[in-house]
Amino acid sequence: MTETTSALDQAMLRDVLGHYPTGVVLVTGVAPDGELLAMIVGTFTSVSLDPPLVAFLPQRSSRTFSRLQECESLCINVLAGDQEDACRSIVSRRENKFVGLDWFPSPSGDPVLAGSVAWMDVRLESTIDAGDHWIAMCRVLDMAVHNPVAPLIFFQRGYGSFVIPSLVARMDDGIISAVQSAAVAREDLQHLANHIGCEVSLLTAVNRDELAAVASAVGPGVRTGEGLGERVPMVPPIGDTYMCHASAEDQAYWLAKATGASEEQQQTFVDRMEFCRREGYLVSYLPPGDREQAYAGMHHAAHLYASGRLTPQQEREVRARIHSSQVDYSPRELQDDQRYDIGSVVLPLGQREGSENLTLRLAQLPPKAPGHQVRGWIEHARATADRIAESLAAQSD
Repeated sequence: MTETTSALDQAMLRDVLGHYPTGVVLVTGVAPDGELLAMIVGTFTSVSLDPPLVAFLPQRSSRTFSRLQECESLCINVLAGDQEDACRSIVSRRENKFVGLDWFPSPSGDPVLAGSVAWMDVRLESTIDAGDHWIAMCRVLDMAVHNPVAPLIFFQRGYGSFVIPSLVARMDDGIISAVQSAAVAREDLQHLANHIGCEVSLLTAVNRDELAAVASAVGPGVRTGEGLGERVPMVPPIGDTYMCHASAEDQAYWLAKATGASEEQQQTFVDRMEFCRREGYLVSYLPPGDREQAYAGMHHAAHLYASGRLTPQQEREVRARIHSSQVDYSPRELQDDQRYDIGSVVLPLGQREGSENLTLRLAQLPPKAPGHQVRGWIEHARATADRIAESLAAQSD
């Protein structure tokens, strides 16, 4: 066992501990003489729910903490990921720490930095000797979540933020390359969009977590949809045309993202993959009423996803909104004499070289279309998909 003594290498200890991320909070108070006090702390923790206790660990040498001990109450601000500049500004000043910063008083009258994730009004209960730091034990008096975004984190001697890798909308070299390759499809996409009077897009599976539009076209009077390179999360039912040909492991991974989905919904996702493998296409159906409202949850999820920085709670919200959409995704045979409000038609381009991960998608389709007309759309889309696949295969040679 390694001997631990007072001679322990402090630089090594600091380096090792630096590999553990900590949240960053701002502790504020109002001194008896009315001065606004503020101190940045990188060691803050929950202690107890009953009674409600939290603690932060200031350095013993901190002059600001000495003055904060004189305050009737304190306010702990959980800083947001985009507040690094404000954090550094406060650290760099000995006085007038709120100059140039927007703040408002908490119920106890202590400063809350505008844009902070959350705040807690507390009363200092006790201070415990802890080596070169104090443990400041505080009782929570009041609290609120002010700005539910990713918090500021201190990691390896630098500030950063918490970001979920699988849910970050971004434009990178891989997408740019795919957009350039898909340029050969533009004429075919435009012809199909004009023929049907709809929006047509070509989507690529960026990875097993995301899809992105790499080419698109719209018919006369149809509004433009998503922008090129804009990513959408591959959460059931999104991505079924890609997952239907994926490995069992990837399919299980995809299905597991449908957090909170009922058994019936889960079975629908499985049935869609089987239908797509057998028939080569998938259709979604709009409920009676407002067509836009049917996709409202999906659009909200896409907008939230595109913001780039998602908290775990926001990730769960994105997934829940997608799989709880009002759109009917149940696979079925089309009846020629029945009329349909179609949400979308999607077709995988097949397994040819250059098009393995591509999906052709038709949206904003004419309403109340008879089944035989929808079949015609699908056949036109098949022919378009085949031509695009051939062009991409030739491009790869």
